[in-house]
Amino acid sequence: MEMLAAYMAGVAIPYTAITIIFIILATAIAAFARKRSRDRCLRDFEQYMVTLEQTSGKTIWGRLRVENTGLELVYPERRRDAEGHEEASYILYKYEFGNIAAVVRFHDELSEVNRKNREAQLKKIYHPGLERRVRRRIRNVFRTVRDSVWEIVNVLISQAKKATVAGKVVAGQDKYVSQMQQELIGSVGTAYEPLLERYIGRRVVLEFLKGQKVVEHCGVLKDYTADFVEVLDVDYAVVEGEVARRADLVVPRQRGVVRHLGE
Repeated sequence: MEMLAAYMAGVAIPYTAITIIFIILATAIAAFARKRSRDRCLRDFEQYMVTLEQTSGKTIWGRLRVENTGLELVYPERRRDAEGHEEASYILYKYEFGNIAAVVRFHDELSEVNRKNREAQLKKIYHPGLERRVRRRIRNVFRTVRDSVWEIVNVLISQAKKATVAGKVVAGQDKYVSQMQQELIGSVGTAYEPLLERYIGRRVVLEFLKGQKVVEHCGVLKDYTADFVEVLDVDYAVVEGEVARRADLVVPRQRGVVRHLGE
């Protein structure tokens, strides 16, 4: 019995070591995924004054800050709400992104520095040259490979949970396994869309749902992700009937699609 107890104790040590290593690996991968998971389209508007339109009809105006967990609009100055509370910003969490109707960057609200930055960005994007198109294709190849790697990792984790020895260790760490899988899946936010790729940097017609009405706006397709599409240089009014102003838009893909080539 003493020999058996000693043997079992010796076996428990490798199990413990494997568990610790797995937890460290899961934490490192999750941290990397969180750091890299900010949406590119929203990130393009970061530090600009924007108007956030919500599906409820509510609008918020402020300087955009984007994190992997959500976004924040920082007000130019503190304001007091109807209940007398002072507010300096508005936070929208990632799980609330379904409430976004559009993020609007009006050109006449930009500072001189931001206006120059935006114009330089548009010149690079509009009808990109061969070098820029090749760089984007190379990035898309790496993104596709990366997405495949994440899928393989998820498959390996699922298989490890079924394995005889490793399964006992992994199954005992379901919390960490689930966390890592969710982080990996969430980080794959750059869905490749061949139909849109050929129109990057060209004028397109964006069709999207505004309230209960489908509207169309013509502009330059800047970028897209799994969740959003970004179109520059459109004529846009937040409220129907107002004079349209020049603006850039980020619209959720569940509410908007690129419907036509516009040139």
